[in-house]
Amino acid sequence: MPEMSRNQELHHKTFGLLKPLQIKSGPWNSVSLEFITQFPLSNSFDSILVAADRFSKMEIFIETDSTLTSMDLSQIFISHVYSKHVLPVSIVSDRGSLFDSSFWTQLCQQLKISRDLSTAFHP
Repeated sequence: MPEMSRNQELHHKTFGLLKPLQIKSGPWNSVSLEFITQFPLSNSFDSILVAADRFSKMEIFIETDSTLTSMDLSQIFISHVYSKHVLPVSIVSDRGSLFDSSFWTQLCQQLKISRDLSTAFHP
């Protein structure tokens, strides 16, 4: 069996190396957004949105719930991140449905924020 698998042809391109995302100079110019979910319900919240400055590593933890919409996400982002810091040049997030929605895409385009999507387990 091991000999057979060694001689099989590859039917895909070889995998490339992971390329780290560039960190913009200055605090809060590049923000990473991530959800931590499936917490026990507490005051009607069961999730946390983590907004992390990729330059200084400062983080903001925002309690949310799992029924959040992309409109809610934008309001939370504006009230908890943008209102206290600067409008970021880029936002790094996973490929979750909230971050990949047309509303969130349009909002980032209007505010001239570049969206960088991370791959699973490689933020």
